[in-house]
Amino acid sequence: MEENQTRKIIHVDMDAFYASVEQMDNPELKGKPLAVGGSEVRGVVSAASYEARKFGVRSAMSGVQAKRLCPELIFVRPRFDRYKEISKKIRAIFKDYTDLVEPLSLDEAYLDVTVNKKGNPSATLIAQEIRKRIFEEVGLTASAGISVNKFVAKIASDYNKPNGQKTINPEEVESFLESLDVKKFYGIGKVTAEKMYQLGIYTGSDLKAKTIEFLDEHFGKSGRHYFYLVRGISNSAVKPNRTAKSVAAEHTFYTNLTSEVFMEEKLERIAEELSRRLQKHKISGKTVTLKIKYSDFSQQTRSKTLPYFISDKGLLFENAKELLYQEKMKDSVRLLGISLANLNTEIKKTVVVQLRFEF
Repeated sequence: MEENQTRKIIHVDMDAFYASVEQMDNPELKGKPLAVGGSEVRGVVSAASYEARKFGVRSAMSGVQAKRLCPELIFVRPRFDRYKEISKKIRAIFKDYTDLVEPLSLDEAYLDVTVNKKGNPSATLIAQEIRKRIFEEVGLTASAGISVNKFVAKIASDYNKPNGQKTINPEEVESFLESLDVKKFYGIGKVTAEKMYQLGIYTGSDLKAKTIEFLDEHFGKSGRHYFYLVRGISNSAVKPNRTAKSVAAEHTFYTNLTSEVFMEEKLERIAEELSRRLQKHKISGKTVTLKIKYSDFSQQTRSKTLPYFISDKGLLFENAKELLYQEKMKDSVRLLGISLANLNTEIKKTVVVQLRFEF
């Protein structure tokens, strides 16, 4: 813990970012239940306003289900160019305080302010100032978590949402984690949480009581990770220049595809877009992965690793097509994607390509 305690990490998370941008740009939407993405008959909700969340509407939910939960729900198309524009303004504010900024997505980032450009020894006051500036200069609210490492800071940022912040001081870290439901731990998903419940592990305190041997036996290589996390031990540094692990392009279709012949045509377009981006950044890779999302929203991936690096559209398409016919489709398909991993270059930012949405 000694190394962790020297760090002052802030996790800033914008409040309902996509939906908040839409409400800011269109005052008629303010105070109303709003879903970005999807529709009453098609698509998936990308983000929901807090007014919609009160009805149980959540991201990744089908538009049909969202409308069922909230009949007054308003659907708007996502405008990713606009979200990126706002995100750049927010990151510019971050850079006024530290160059150690690690974006996780358009709407959240870690900041290491242990040593900062303002010479302010209080990470709590810096977080307050950043949130105030975002509201005054951009027009949106943000929440923040402040602690000794990224793991605890991220959990803390969700504690007083929306438009709030929470500081977990070094001496409070372990007791804070002990009191939490394990499902609140960043990195413990629904399936793992259910498994922990079955083993009698409901809180951080329960998790802390288990030995490394017990956790290794039941959770494999993740067991040791959980053992240290619940003790507040996480030495991952804020990395402003994260190396890309994969590059991807995908496409959601307006009408579900029922034939591999039609899928081939779509895959060729996706391969072309992916190849263009790869070559623009001078990246190539060996592992091709085909992503398939079915009409029931279940998802499947199929991968193959080549003995050589590729970035060419033709090779991407041929390998993706081979994966397409690897086994029979179980249902109609609503999304296809191709990603390339096992890269041969170190790029200074993650590149993920999302083709035009069709809802």
